[in-house]
Amino acid sequence: METSSGRGFVVSVNVGRPRVVDWHGRSVRTAIFKEPVAGAVLASGVNLAGDDQADRRVHGGHDKAVYAYSVEDYRWWAGELGQELPPGTFGENLTIAGVDLTGAAIGDRWSVGGAVLEIAQPRQPCFKLGIRMGDAGFVERFEAARRPGAYLRMVDPGPVSPGDGIAVTFASGPVVRIGELVGDPTLDLLARMVADARVPGGWRREAERTLRRVNG
Repeated sequence: METSSGRGFVVSVNVGRPRVVDWHGRSVRTAIFKEPVAGAVLASGVNLAGDDQADRRVHGGHDKAVYAYSVEDYRWWAGELGQELPPGTFGENLTIAGVDLTGAAIGDRWSVGGAVLEIAQPRQPCFKLGIRMGDAGFVERFEAARRPGAYLRMVDPGPVSPGDGIAVTFASGPVVRIGELVGDPTLDLLARMVADARVPGGWRREAERTLRRVNG
């Protein structure tokens, strides 16, 4: 594997506990509201210390332990929305700079602070992103932008702090890239997904079903 220290670093570490909010006349429990914290935060198991998910059926777990979003994508959204957005707006745990998340490959490993994390999958937003943005239609807008950010799984636990550098060890090929999973799948991509054990099981099973349909 090739390693690059690059210029990636953690801008902000953000955590949040579930809360109940009113959304179009009903009560919804969500942990999408994340706030920056100062100092080191322990990354271990399937969470950062002080963070949680409201619905473990679709959020959290091994392949969604830490969510990262980049300041480069924040800048793009600022131009689209006409306003600056603070770290944590998209519900990410790590606001980072200098790493191309859309171009990252599943299996890329980050040495960050005292932890080692591994790129696992892109975000597939649910209606709770609309709650956070105060706009039910924002989910479709986020999907159309194809700037999903990336979920990471824990490899080695350890503390992570704002300002920590991110040293990336690139996954050996053939690889599946985050951006490919939010575009229109090709037969080559589906085959690579099925063959790559680093791709989460749900994605691989869906790719296998699609290939079976195509191939009759």
